[in-house]
Amino acid sequence: MRIGLDYRPAAGYSNSGIGRQNLALEDALRANPQVSLQLFGVAPEDHPLRRRVHCPRWGAPLQGVHRLPNRLRFEGGFLPEALREAEVELYICNFNMGLPLGRKPKNLRYVLQLHDLFQLTLTNSHGSRLKERVYGLTDKLSIGHSVKQADRIWTPSQYTADELVKLFPQARDKVRVLPNLVTGFQGEPADIRDLQLPERYWLAVGTREPRKNIPWFVAAWQAARQQSPDVPELVLIGAPEHLPSELRAVHGLHFLSDLSDSQLHGVYRQAQRLWQPSYAEGFGLPVIEALSVGTPVAVASGSALDEITPAGSPRFSPTDSAALSQLMVQLASAPPEDPTPLKAWAAGYAEDAYRQRFNELLEELK
Repeated sequence: MRIGLDYRPAAGYSNSGIGRQNLALEDALRANPQVSLQLFGVAPEDHPLRRRVHCPRWGAPLQGVHRLPNRLRFEGGFLPEALREAEVELYICNFNMGLPLGRKPKNLRYVLQLHDLFQLTLTNSHGSRLKERVYGLTDKLSIGHSVKQADRIWTPSQYTADELVKLFPQARDKVRVLPNLVTGFQGEPADIRDLQLPERYWLAVGTREPRKNIPWFVAAWQAARQQSPDVPELVLIGAPEHLPSELRAVHGLHFLSDLSDSQLHGVYRQAQRLWQPSYAEGFGLPVIEALSVGTPVAVASGSALDEITPAGSPRFSPTDSAALSQLMVQLASAPPEDPTPLKAWAAGYAEDAYRQRFNELLEELK
């Protein structure tokens, strides 16, 4: 089967969550002996990526995937003819939108990998009200078009699948769940003594997006620290400027950014617990990454975090700060958890499980 893959996320944002899943799709497709893979994307003129990716003659920045003029030119002007010339039978796009514009040829099928619908269901900041309105409208039209055109829609969780069907009931029969690939950490963790972290600490990841709920979480942690000296210090992976100024200098709060994979491995491994307080998540990569090294987790309820987290792991409401502070006080003095079942749970999202499910979904499209 000749399969085309939209390579824009991997080429422009290889370290992002969607970029990593783009690379996971590429690897799974290359590992399937029945697949002839063709990559499609954009690149600046004379960029080496052009040697292995179908690109339009005109140059474009690798990070321009969300720029509307570039998208329209690629998806409407270049892509339909390029797919025909390459005799592609199945085309996969994995950044929530981006399927070709215009009428779909009879002999070509489309797969849309849709990670979440927060572009439509949450208020997103774009720097100005005008940009917010423009992006809100174009996201709605782009996602709606791709959902309509797709023969299959793959989501990373049942939560995202259910949210999709609420917004697009006509897509119900197209939806399949393909959990994200989480490879865990490769090699040995780095020596992180130079990071000067406390001996005991809890960990949380992500500060920028409001749905991550970090300011609320930090305030609840601060209250728990006032109730019990056993509550550990807190390490946030993210930038301090995304927190209100009154929370940035709270005693016991530490910020990390620009870590290497081996440093991140060490930080996860030494943490006593990872907390994920998001009120909206389509998956939750940090949870599986923590479990893969045997670090316990505690997650907010009400999103995909419920289904990707072991049943015995603590859960809390993402709005009840008093209950969260009480839970923190309790867990601060709880005995250590056995890491073995945590690692076994994470293995369910590793390469073997991912490729088995991926090949099942691919077989369905033959």
